[in-house]
Amino acid sequence: MSKDYETPERTRERLRQEELKNNPFGHMKDGIDRAQYGSLVDLVGSLGWKGTLVLIIVIIVGLLVAQYF
Repeated sequence: MSKDYETPERTRERLRQEELKNNPFGHMKDGIDRAQYGSLVDLVGSLGWKGTLVLIIVIIVGLLVAQYF
């Protein structure tokens, strides 16, 4: 087998990573939908560090609001 041969799975993953680098916030819905059926890694990977920070802040604010009501 040649070193230049790339499996379809690796091709899809490479294309997905390139697409996420070009437009990280445009894929937030895809990441959230994927997290329903996939893993947390897919969600965080699609959101990037800024989106993950926003998600953590929303969760903390939600817990604080729920604590008072």
